Amino acid sequence: MPLPRRIVLVGPMGAGKSTIGRQLARELGYHFLDSDRMIEERCGADIPWIFDVEGEEGFRQRESAMIKELSEVGASVLATGGGAVMKDENHPFLKQDAVVVYLKASLDQQIERTRKDRNRPLLQNDDPEGVLRRLYELRDPIYTRLADVVMLTDRKSPRLVVRQILNRINPRTPRQRRKVRKEGRNND
Repeated sequence: MPLPRRIVLVGPMGAGKSTIGRQLARELGYHFLDSDRMIEERCGADIPWIFDVEGEEGFRQRESAMIKELSEVGASVLATGGGAVMKDENHPFLKQDAVVVYLKASLDQQIERTRKDRNRPLLQNDDPEGVLRRLYELRDPIYTRLADVVMLTDRKSPRLVVRQILNRINPRTPRQRRKVRKEGRNND
């Protein structure tokens, strides 16, 4: 089975999309794309500022435009924001020429990983745990429906999750993966 043209990572805050995505792209010799970071670079402002000025809907419009744009980039791993799946218009662009991997994290793991992060506007309130719970209940069925692969990330190192994803999307030997990675670098 050939490698997919794109791998798209979806999942909640704190699931490890950026960390795992960066390592997965490196392993494959693919480009790593982080839609949230690219929105910040394009706007010259961080996500909390965009939320403050434009509201969540303004941010989601920027996110949809970015996802559409990034769907054209081949040989890439895309880490999406947790809410990217909430707009139905994003779904075809997330799935386009891609294997969608849902990085699933328990509520406890999400709380642990996001507890001190001030760059998550939806959690800047008196009940971040309640927000994470509500978001999970709302988004989990959508992540699951979109996903070609569901990967649990609780108490796993990013390196282990990357290996498990690689084995699920393209079960090859480590030697074959090294050859593909080397060929990918030579094509840049």
